[in-house]
Amino acid sequence: MGEQRTPKLVGSPSAIDAAYLTAVLHYAGFRDARLAGFQASNIGTGQVGQNVRFTLDYAAGTGPATLVGKFASDDPASRQTGIALQNYLKEVRFYRELAPTLRVRIPALYFGEIDEDTHEFLLMMEDMAPAEQGDQLGGCSADDAALALEQAAHLHGPRWGDEALKGYDFLGGLDEAGGAAATLGLWDTAMDAYLERYADRLSSDDVAMTRALGARFSRYLTPEPGPRTVTHGDFRLDNMLFGRAPGATPLTIVDWQSPALGVGPADVAYFMGTSLEPGLRGQEERALLRVYRDVLKSYGVTLTEDALWLAYRRASFAGLVMAVVASMIVGQTDRGDTMFMAMAQRSAVMARELEGLKLLA
Repeated sequence: MGEQRTPKLVGSPSAIDAAYLTAVLHYAGFRDARLAGFQASNIGTGQVGQNVRFTLDYAAGTGPATLVGKFASDDPASRQTGIALQNYLKEVRFYRELAPTLRVRIPALYFGEIDEDTHEFLLMMEDMAPAEQGDQLGGCSADDAALALEQAAHLHGPRWGDEALKGYDFLGGLDEAGGAAATLGLWDTAMDAYLERYADRLSSDDVAMTRALGARFSRYLTPEPGPRTVTHGDFRLDNMLFGRAPGATPLTIVDWQSPALGVGPADVAYFMGTSLEPGLRGQEERALLRVYRDVLKSYGVTLTEDALWLAYRRASFAGLVMAVVASMIVGQTDRGDTMFMAMAQRSAVMARELEGLKLLA
């Protein structure tokens, strides 16, 4: 039987070997596991982190067929962004400290550690394969959107209005000292560069909406009254794994680098504005918001339809804000550019149709 010792932190996929993965398995409770070898392959196209699948070859014992390891990005600009925004620290602490108190479906954590000086980190997690990553560029169906909003409610509901959340010092948000000022600084630094870089891909309406939001950005960042909860901060299709096979977990939410103490409907508006084509969103959004409200009710949360609609409209800019800021602070790629444009354009349409600017007067 293997001894249950805490593995050391290994912050690079290239430094992982069979003995180390065996130690992780022992730590996770698979005490009789011993590996003969493994294969490693990259997963996805993360902007700030990198994910690696480890396919395990057992010499003895039993355990999962695969593990997924998450590491800091190899891209210097993206890695520095992850450090500056404390994305890596937040994700490790979310999995270790906060996730057990929530009901949202996430991968099981086998081992997580971070060096708070260097921000090297490792998360070894359950592999949800053959689940399919959501198609951020193509958008999703109303049925998949309903699954997403159910999970949003399972995230927000358990700690809705819980004052104890203020004790989690890694949770950011606009309510924290300097939170709004930091976001305003990022926007002011990024907006003109964003409009210049994507000038040939943005319509005149998109540019006008971006500039109009910029003129009201301080008002947008003013926290509204109301209960706070745990928010994801990047709740969109790229961070969702859909299980299509019989008996599979229908939806798993990943990428917990931006958790915050915030307003739950902001995650909802961000998802709807970035992940549905505008025509489908406009047709289905009232029904989808009812899905969210109904699951919240199971946690004893009372949120009226009018209150949800108002908060949803006010947060209709969330995807546009992310596109402007994030596109300028991570490494630039062709896929990333296309993704940010899809997010920005869909969200700009949403904000126009919902007359979001009227709420920032």
